[in-house]
Amino acid sequence: MANDRGRRRSAPDAPARPWEQLTRGGWVAIGTTALVIASSLTAYGAYYDIYGNINAESVDTDAFGDRPTKVEGAVNILLIGSDVRTGENADYGAAEGERPDTLIIAHVSPDHDGATLVNIPRDSYLDLPACAATDDKPGYDPHLGMIGEAMSLGGVGCLWTTVEQLTGIHIDHFVSVDFTGFKGMVDAIGGVEMCVPAAVQDEKAKLDIEAGEQTLDGETALAYVRSRYAQGDGTDISRIDRQQEFMGAMLRKVMSSDVLASPGNLYAFLGSVTDSITTDDEFTVDAMADVAIAMREVDMASVRFVTVPNGQHPLDTNRIAWREPDASQLFEAIATDVELSEPEDSGSEPDSGDAPQEDAEAEVTPADPSAVAVEVLNATDVDGLGADTGAELTAAGFQVAGTGNPSGETPSATTVYYAPGQESHAAAVAEHVDGARIEEDATLGETVLLVLAGDAGGSGAAELPGAESARTAEETENACG
Repeated sequence: MANDRGRRRSAPDAPARPWEQLTRGGWVAIGTTALVIASSLTAYGAYYDIYGNINAESVDTDAFGDRPTKVEGAVNILLIGSDVRTGENADYGAAEGERPDTLIIAHVSPDHDGATLVNIPRDSYLDLPACAATDDKPGYDPHLGMIGEAMSLGGVGCLWTTVEQLTGIHIDHFVSVDFTGFKGMVDAIGGVEMCVPAAVQDEKAKLDIEAGEQTLDGETALAYVRSRYAQGDGTDISRIDRQQEFMGAMLRKVMSSDVLASPGNLYAFLGSVTDSITTDDEFTVDAMADVAIAMREVDMASVRFVTVPNGQHPLDTNRIAWREPDASQLFEAIATDVELSEPEDSGSEPDSGDAPQEDAEAEVTPADPSAVAVEVLNATDVDGLGADTGAELTAAGFQVAGTGNPSGETPSATTVYYAPGQESHAAAVAEHVDGARIEEDATLGETVLLVLAGDAGGSGAAELPGAESARTAEETENACG
């Protein structure tokens, strides 16, 4: 019986967690903050002067063909943190072309008095639709590639239509900000207060900083949000955590300080970065003011940060695959302007008995891990996931009886099978494996069986709109002690 089932990965070392964390938050802070304060500038007429310094690029959206339906009132803006290394940005190394170091869909919903910022990880490895060549870009045929190729090989118009086709979300405008713009905005607000948990020296990111609570100026903040290998576990997901905290700190300072107190402060604030911002030429002053009016009443508790649900790509462990159906459910919620605080139907039919099983899980008190023997079987395409999960469970105190791969029929979802009377043991394992369900199997003995199924290898359980793991700006508080 032990070789008839499948498998799922436990949460501790998952590549990314669903519906949470905003990557490269500094650039997004620029875009979001600019939208928040633009209407105040417009009221004084000053913004019309500043607007002239913004670079405008013509994008022929009519050439996109069939596009996702636009929801009246809601606005979706593609925020791009550009890694262009020309001009003043040449100080940050050489890089061919221009790529989106950060890619965010900012969804502004006046009906729900809030905003949701959806991060598309730059390591996303996807089936890219074709993009035509332009005067300065070669374009490409449909292929499996990194999301950033759309911009580097096809331009911002290619990136725009690619995001629309992959997500089903109608994008209204784009805003791109480079390294210099990021520094300028941080300096314009007098720096951002952050708690640095440990001293960091990262030569690649040009970062040398002591531990403790301190105010980061523009140059140091840029190094902090770009640093990867010298902090945490060296992964991009670890960097995402720090960047989300930075963005929350930056937004809180802008909204609570004297930045918004006078036309002069506002003028200096945007004036410091406008020459580092590029938008589509349809994102006019009036269009920006409309967005800003919608954002003006939004408090930090209504600005949500989420990431496309994802996991390790089966063809390349260094790349990310979007986990389905979770990713599609998130995109559908954004595309149709569903309030994320309202749980939605997952769209999939539950297996018979699922609801009673969930009730049973809620009533069972999990056993102590040291008393639980578990065998782990990997029914996914991710090599080594069974061994990794076994190691994680061992570290958590479980007795791992063995790991391997199943033969024969496997479940569609990660499942912990248990013998009669062993339900508390199964519940203990399920508690350590996000999204795992439990099911009784009278053929088993005292060892429970964890089968990691096709939903494994990602970032935990499928989270629907309103998932508790999503963070708001208020929940990114970063303070020592």
